[in-house]
Amino acid sequence: MEDTEMVDYSPLWKTMAEKHISQYYLIKHGDIDTKTIYNLRKNGNITILTLEKLCRALDCSPNDIVRFT
Repeated sequence: MEDTEMVDYSPLWKTMAEKHISQYYLIKHGDIDTKTIYNLRKNGNITILTLEKLCRALDCSPNDIVRFT
């Protein structure tokens, strides 16, 4: 079986750019810690609670943050 990543957070970075929101803003005002930002950069795992926090901070839906391939 081929080892491919199923989770892709590229929509998050696009949404952040469109809304002019920085990683610093997510850390300071979105209650997202630096380890989570690291995991997002590496397409790692996050919790549903974190996904909810990101949606609230960015005023968007989960589809604007993550896609599954």
